[in-house]
Amino acid sequence: MHNFVNQFWPSTIDGLSAGAVYALVALGYTMVYGVLRLINFAHSEVFMVGAFSALFVLTNILNLSEPVSGLAIGGVLLGMLAAGMVGASATTVALERIAYRPLRRRGASRLAALISAIGASFFLQELFALFVIPVVFNKPQHGRDQISAPHVMEKHDLFTIFGAGVRNDKLLVFVAAIAMMVLLDQMVSRTKIGRGIRATAQDPETSVLMGVNIDQIVLVTFIVGGAMAGVAGALYTLEFENLKYNIGFLLGIKAFTAAVMGGIGNLRGALVGGLLLGLFEFYGASIFGSSWRDVIAFTVLVVVLMFRPTGILGESLQQARA
Repeated sequence: MHNFVNQFWPSTIDGLSAGAVYALVALGYTMVYGVLRLINFAHSEVFMVGAFSALFVLTNILNLSEPVSGLAIGGVLLGMLAAGMVGASATTVALERIAYRPLRRRGASRLAALISAIGASFFLQELFALFVIPVVFNKPQHGRDQISAPHVMEKHDLFTIFGAGVRNDKLLVFVAAIAMMVLLDQMVSRTKIGRGIRATAQDPETSVLMGVNIDQIVLVTFIVGGAMAGVAGALYTLEFENLKYNIGFLLGIKAFTAAVMGGIGNLRGALVGGLLLGLFEFYGASIFGSSWRDVIAFTVLVVVLMFRPTGILGESLQQARA
């Protein structure tokens, strides 16, 4: 407990930074579930594609070999975010068209869609391990090894909170993640396509009668959720600078945990769940040790569901206010 008190503020800073990434990925889970009642377990690999897309910009386009400074940081970061969003969104389009839409049109069960999602997840992992990483990133015979990303910026503390340093990259990750989540919340609440998403989530049959193109809404839902995962992948690459073909597996499970904690199908719940999960992880690690981080995350989920099965907020996407 003494260690927890000493590490409280550093754990808070690290927890919020990690939780922001969890929340961004959780948004994809919660949006797809809100509209289709489908758990897209391939979403963890969408995050992985976003991370490697950002790495591609750094290594193959910008040829970055040393940290940049000043306005150049903004340009590099925008390039990483754009690449992550495009790569991840393109992956979700392919998933929706190939793995989910044919099943949906045939009236297949949700179990069939779930199995398809798991198969797509393993396919993407092996595709990157056996082909993309060896060929695109010139790592022959080592597609399963960890790849180091170049340093985008010199990492240093910008200021301190009660003696705990707030590093520039962690602050950037947190601020960028919150900004993207606010934009998404406003899009769903205030735009025409957002009203279509909420209408489809509430009553697909009536939405069709009112002129809503369900296929278009589903596709947009996948694209937007994928873009959020792509941003998360780019920010992950910026902060941790080490990627592997299966980096999405554990992080994806934690993001799904965050979505369930906040209330699956609830955008703001995904934000709350992600941030809380990150905090609980690092607080628990300061008490029990870093090896217990993953155990703590899932223990928290069990405790939350025992007392509030619908999650902390529990409000679904269809109930979001205009």
